[in-house]
Amino acid sequence: MVLLNADTAGSTPPDAPPAGAVDLRFRTALARLQRAGRIRAVTGRRDTDLEIASILKKLDGNQALVFPDVAGHGVPVIGNLLASPANCEAAFGLGFRDIRELIIRCFAGDGLAPRVVPDGPVRQNVITDGIDLGKQLPALRHAPGDGGRFITAGVVLARHPETGIWNASYHRLQLLGGSRTAIRLDLGRHLRSAFAAARQAGTALPIAVAIGTDLSLLYTAATMGSQMPEERDELAAAGALAGAPLEVLAGITQPVLVPAHAEFALEAVILPDQEVPEGPFGEFVGYFSDTGPAPVVEVTALAHRDDPVYFAINGAGRETVMLRKYVLEASVLKVLREAVPIVSDVDMTEGGLHRFHLNIAVSKKGPEHEGLQRNAALAAFGALKDLVRVVVTDDDIDIHSARDVEYAIATRCDAARDLVIIPGARGHEYVRVSDRGVLTKWLIDATVPPGERQRFTRVPFPDQPVSSDDLAQCDLFSNW
Repeated sequence: MVLLNADTAGSTPPDAPPAGAVDLRFRTALARLQRAGRIRAVTGRRDTDLEIASILKKLDGNQALVFPDVAGHGVPVIGNLLASPANCEAAFGLGFRDIRELIIRCFAGDGLAPRVVPDGPVRQNVITDGIDLGKQLPALRHAPGDGGRFITAGVVLARHPETGIWNASYHRLQLLGGSRTAIRLDLGRHLRSAFAAARQAGTALPIAVAIGTDLSLLYTAATMGSQMPEERDELAAAGALAGAPLEVLAGITQPVLVPAHAEFALEAVILPDQEVPEGPFGEFVGYFSDTGPAPVVEVTALAHRDDPVYFAINGAGRETVMLRKYVLEASVLKVLREAVPIVSDVDMTEGGLHRFHLNIAVSKKGPEHEGLQRNAALAAFGALKDLVRVVVTDDDIDIHSARDVEYAIATRCDAARDLVIIPGARGHEYVRVSDRGVLTKWLIDATVPPGERQRFTRVPFPDQPVSSDDLAQCDLFSNW
């Protein structure tokens, strides 16, 4: 498909790229995925009402899927884009440890301020009159219990009306008809704070919504916790992640900044005095969110490329949680490297939705390091509010293997001594066993004292290379 080729149209001719810069534009990422065989096209006409989302869910966690023929729309839909480690590594053109290091550098310093350019491919088509989001965007209804069609992969950009700090974050937008949507603003979110300040002043909050935008912005928008506080400019952080400033356009109907290379961009305001029922929606925890009051968004401009592709994230699919895996790993790894230097690696586990369960590997060299493994677990809980369980192992355990971690728990952990519970701690309000987010957290210490490491050494085998040429069909027992 032509639209999956790397994009250069509309960009300002760059000088020599800064050292360490990585091209993370959306179409560059799609081209990398296609070259790596990580995109498959779903044939036949497919419907935005349940059908596309159901296929995305059925083939979740594997290759990205593009739907070239969408009923009622001339725009292809792509999903499951970043739903697996293989896809993420192909999209970046990097291994997962290098991806984490890019994310870590977005947490440092003041970042790289965005670069305002005069034009960009997202402005190839602009609509300001007669906006009808339901007709112009192939937004999906994901599950039978959903309250309607939702824009799910839009990165919402807003400037805090008091501090002037730019925030980038994910917020679902439920189509209400015409140019209006509802927007879900969860407790503790930075956009909610900016909207509260605007509403207190009696004014609307201008926003931009970028759909199919730079990976640097997709990942910065997924950051949370102590490493991305409200005073950090997230457009500048996206520049630091990529190693080059994010190219943006000045808004044409609102005082906002719009990513120049996005597939679609909305300019809008969140109205200060209107609310509507929003939801239900199938959330990342696997349950439906409740219906509740939500502010109304009025879209004043819709811009898109020639031949755009629409990016959709399945609410209860793996992409929702996979987007935060490397972000949260980078965040907690940065904290632990500074606080507990014996930490060698971390892994946010798939079973814990890459959010609630963390494995930590430590390297204890002597008796002076004993106990620091538990300090590391406590520091992790402080760094990431939503963590519920932490397992700490020695560095001879592959913490990225659920089997190896379970082996460590089975052979190196005594629950009476090594299971530590922390009651009354703050977690995520979507966890239903909690009391509005307050629950008991726990850590498992599956490490051994440094002096006993030799006693727990596993049986070694030499690494004997075996290739497919060394293996043949067995016929030894054919006459038995």
